[in-house]
Amino acid sequence: MTISLSDIPVFVCAVDTGGFSEAGRRLNLSRSSVGRAVARLEAGLNVRLFDRTTRHQSVTADGQLFYEHCQRAMAELRAVEAALDSGSSAPRGKLRVSMPVLFGRMCVAPILTRLARENPGLELELSFSDRKVDLLEDGFDLAIRIGSPGNAAGTRIRRVGHEETMLYAAPGYLDRQGVPEAISELDAHDTVTYSRAGRVQSWTLEVEGVVHEFNPVSRLRFDDIDAIADAATEGFGLAWLPFWLVKKRVETGELVPVMRQMPPYVSEVWALWPDGAHLPTRVRAAIDALVTELPKQASSSNGAGRDDTCV
Repeated sequence: MTISLSDIPVFVCAVDTGGFSEAGRRLNLSRSSVGRAVARLEAGLNVRLFDRTTRHQSVTADGQLFYEHCQRAMAELRAVEAALDSGSSAPRGKLRVSMPVLFGRMCVAPILTRLARENPGLELELSFSDRKVDLLEDGFDLAIRIGSPGNAAGTRIRRVGHEETMLYAAPGYLDRQGVPEAISELDAHDTVTYSRAGRVQSWTLEVEGVVHEFNPVSRLRFDDIDAIADAATEGFGLAWLPFWLVKKRVETGELVPVMRQMPPYVSEVWALWPDGAHLPTRVRAAIDALVTELPKQASSSNGAGRDDTCV
């Protein structure tokens, strides 16, 4: 029996994703390349791993058995790699990180690319998606999440910063419509809101320690916060936005905070990684860099606050 070890991760991904097309998308391969990798394994093993039709592939009993052994072998290899890497002084090897699209592009990616520049042995693979990935199933070393970290089973988490969200508007709009001083005055103002699947996001506002959920009514509703910031900058009304997104606009005076007496709404930013006995140096270095640098990117204060590591 002769098989290529490089074909095994392709086969495992095809089983995990339920088909050759999705495995190809995830691995940046064509569907036919995935099919050829599986065919080579089948020839080397002299068994059929998948039953195929023109539109569907389903793993066979032999394929399932081989898959389970491959998973165990790959887990052992990852553990050995982590154990060897944990003793190295500089981060090296491939680091796969999942992060929200805009927050990742504007706040996380600059920190990690700077880390890669400082460590030539480090290889980065960054995935920008607002979908909450499964770290083990999707093969990520690290994931960044805002707000609730979600189901943390089988993972460890650490708070790496926080996001501050509050009301902003263009000075020209406030000159025309006036500056609101209380929640009761917001109904009289134009707003630009976030909406997805027909549901408009409420604004979380705090007055003297009491949290209020305000449901804005708007004729401008977008499912992209960057577009909301653009519309607010153009003077279309009030918008509830994270500081990291509008920081430069605030510095240039294009947008100004509204109702400054209210504290910003704070959402925690978390790093998640697969639980294990050894934490690879590259993962530890990325987490440490985020803890140090992310508060400077994401919030109006430079302190990260408390430092939480959890199971």
